[in-house]
Amino acid sequence: MRNGRTEAATAGLIEEYLERLRVEDGASPATVEAYRRDLGRLVTELGARRRALATASAEDLVGHLEAARRQGKSPRTLARRLAAIRGFYRFARTTGRLRGDPAALLDTPRLPRRLPRALSRADARALVEGAAGSGSRTVRDRAILELLYGSGLRASELVRLRPGDVDLQAQFVICHGKGDRQRLVPLGTQARAALTEYLATARPGLVKERDAGTVFVGRGGRPLTRQGLWTIVRARASAVGVRRAFPHALRHSFASHLLDGGADLRTVQALLGHADIGTTEIYTHLPTDAVRRMYRRFHPRA
Repeated sequence: MRNGRTEAATAGLIEEYLERLRVEDGASPATVEAYRRDLGRLVTELGARRRALATASAEDLVGHLEAARRQGKSPRTLARRLAAIRGFYRFARTTGRLRGDPAALLDTPRLPRRLPRALSRADARALVEGAAGSGSRTVRDRAILELLYGSGLRASELVRLRPGDVDLQAQFVICHGKGDRQRLVPLGTQARAALTEYLATARPGLVKERDAGTVFVGRGGRPLTRQGLWTIVRARASAVGVRRAFPHALRHSFASHLLDGGADLRTVQALLGHADIGTTEIYTHLPTDAVRRMYRRFHPRA
């Protein structure tokens, strides 16, 4: 009976922590579910050794992560699991449920820094302009692609966009980013024109019965999902022969082409909504068109 009460208390504490993440920290549903799975794995492994979250030691946690490493889990997965564990114990300690914090001194694995995959200017233009026609879905897809490339929106920001977030007259949209931080993003001429046409001619026919509440709608007139957005971009890219295209690639292209055109890093940081300029600096490692021209001009093997 005692074990049953302990398990119920542990499960309840985990749910409290996840709810705090969702409501107060603005964590995405995907992050919350990933943390739930990560903590569930830890509870199961500890239970097999007659241990519990409340009595786990730092050695128990190190052993859990080490076992995952031996199973071939990537540094990124290990870092996420550690973040879930650290966050849980910090929450349990600050709310008075636990006195100690066995995760406090655990080291975070160093993550390799990946260079973003940006499209060339020609490919980005072909992808966006490939959505040409008067059909409702084509008009919708053109507006989506213009916003992704012309304003640098994240996939999650685009699918959460609501009609009240769009100001066509002032030419900006309000994005709800990570941690529910808001920022104003300008609408370029092409994006504004595509969005104006979509809202006026295509969206009314795509929305069924009650209003979907979001600017972009998918199957059955319901709000477009991230999966639906991914499908649209990949299908449009395939139709024009553009490889390695996905929603975030257009955001990368937005940033890279801005810097290549002479925009300063602080401006690009603000447009992307990066809290840390170090995140934006990754784009400075990409070869610009000017660098490529210099290389081809001066290197004997170019």
